[in-house]
Amino acid sequence: MPMPAISASTAPALAAAARLERLMPLVMLALMLTLAGCAGPQLATRDAGGLSMDRALILAEARQALGTPYRYGGTDASGLDCSGLVQRVYARAGISVPRTSRRQFERLPSIDEARPGDLLFFDTAGGGDASHVGIYLGDDEMIHAPGRGRQVSVTSLSLGYWQQHFLGAAAPAP
Repeated sequence: MPMPAISASTAPALAAAARLERLMPLVMLALMLTLAGCAGPQLATRDAGGLSMDRALILAEARQALGTPYRYGGTDASGLDCSGLVQRVYARAGISVPRTSRRQFERLPSIDEARPGDLLFFDTAGGGDASHVGIYLGDDEMIHAPGRGRQVSVTSLSLGYWQQHFLGAAAPAP
């Protein structure tokens, strides 16, 4: 059966379709890689239920630190970094935790759902390790020491930034 003649007006469309067909595997690969980047741990929380005395104390101490200036390596009221905030707050509740966010993430018991008073870990430096930690408050918020020039504050976990950099959660408190 003879092939129909290709007119000059349909030739460019057929050439474009052929190029698109050759590019389709690359487009699909790029889409899969993009979606795979979204497949990290999900930041899941649970606010229902009562708080233990330890958790209530942790949250009260964390709220008392609001407004404290950020200071790299800081562990006292004159300045706190993120892991210094966690270490100070937990120590006041009688719970010992490692000094750095990386060690806290590595050594504390991980959990699937964060409750108020639990720790949330993030890779904000892009190296794959925990480089930031905050204390989950409940209602999709955490208290943290955000960085140089800022103060201990409350932030919303619904911000895409935190969702994208989330590594996991830990529950050092009963």
